[in-house]
Amino acid sequence: MRIDLRHIAWWLYAGLLFGTPVWGQNTQATVPGRFATLIELNGAIGPAMGRYVVSSLTEADRRHSTLVVLQIDTPGGLDASMRDIIKAILASPVPVVSYVAPGGARAASAGTYILYASHLAAMAPATNLGAATPISIGGDSGSAPAAPPTNPGADKKPPDQTPLPGNAGERKAVNDAVAYIRALAQLRGRNADWAESAVRGAASLSADDALAQHVIDVVAKDVPDLLHQINGRKLKVAAQEIVLDTQGLAVHTVVPDWHTRLLAVVTHPTIAYGLLLIGIYGLLLEGYNPGAVLPGVVGALSLLLALYALQLLAVNFAGLALIALGIGLIIAEFFMPAFGSLGVGGLAAFVIGSIILFDSPVPGLRVALPVISGIAIAGGLVVVAIAWLAARAQRRPVSMGVETMLGASVEVIDDFQRQGLVRYGGELWNARSTSPMRAGQRAVVVKVDGLTLNVEPQSNPQE
Repeated sequence: MRIDLRHIAWWLYAGLLFGTPVWGQNTQATVPGRFATLIELNGAIGPAMGRYVVSSLTEADRRHSTLVVLQIDTPGGLDASMRDIIKAILASPVPVVSYVAPGGARAASAGTYILYASHLAAMAPATNLGAATPISIGGDSGSAPAAPPTNPGADKKPPDQTPLPGNAGERKAVNDAVAYIRALAQLRGRNADWAESAVRGAASLSADDALAQHVIDVVAKDVPDLLHQINGRKLKVAAQEIVLDTQGLAVHTVVPDWHTRLLAVVTHPTIAYGLLLIGIYGLLLEGYNPGAVLPGVVGALSLLLALYALQLLAVNFAGLALIALGIGLIIAEFFMPAFGSLGVGGLAAFVIGSIILFDSPVPGLRVALPVISGIAIAGGLVVVAIAWLAARAQRRPVSMGVETMLGASVEVIDDFQRQGLVRYGGELWNARSTSPMRAGQRAVVVKVDGLTLNVEPQSNPQE
């Protein structure tokens, strides 16, 4: 057996390409041996994004990167993933610059916290940040007090201490978030009062206003401009004061590895929702068709992946229970046709559970409504079909058993007074009659008594 070394080299290269982060470099003039790491935080902040940023910061330290630029464009995300990123930034021995870019990007909700945690904060023109109210109460626009004016002197005013309406749990979440972002602001010397207003009143700022209110440090049009402006700045990193030397730095972009990309797919709420349904239905099909194997294998794998994703995401377990109840009621309609009542109840439970399963206002962290609508319509059609088949079966005449013999026409074989033989469906049966019968005469079955037919003369015999 010949071994082609070129094939081995190709597979090793493919493994390295897809199994490790890919580092790209820009074309600007560079100083050999010195580079900045660019990490792109795009989209909702979930488990996959958190892992990507944390692992990239670790890799930047391992490669002795001079600087990390965390380019942000996010609507927010999960609190747990956000805190993982912030912990990694605070522990990083490499200075981290959060940069909201390109134009039109935003650092909303969780992105604002990450911006405050970074050693330096920058924004591109036509970007914004803020609206950092916790997700659990952020969906109610009337629950938070009005944001304070966003003029340049706002940082000199006392923070808004208006009590937030709502239950104790909501107030506790807001106060915890306020304390957290104020601590980050005090650590980095940024506007803590505006940070509190972003949490309590969902305040937002444009790039120029953020710079004027000392929320950020730089407004830069692109990464080269950012590196040029921060050159020579003094920062405190890992309890040491350093001076940034960003002149002529190469910029290496970190691309997520295959594990992060797979995690991003599996932990997407719509994908996790689909895997959950495939898992449940696959195991049910295997249970109703033992030995089919394929539905069971696919169902088990899908269900395990779905449960893995659900334990990483912010899941409403009441929604999960409603989905399971809804599927159970729809399946029960197959075996106990209730003219749609079980199916309609199951469909309602399924839809409500699907909507509240991922109760989050962040677009990337909830199940798409078209997906829920499509599955609900398909389930509704199944319920209607079951109800229609049950109603039609109830109206259909009996086609099997003794009842089908009543009223049937038979032929008399021999003459008899009370008992004799008749032919029914090609078979000879004992017959009993209250009237004399003659051979060849047609009779009608009026009663079945075991293996004996009670017959009467047919009033209008058909020859």
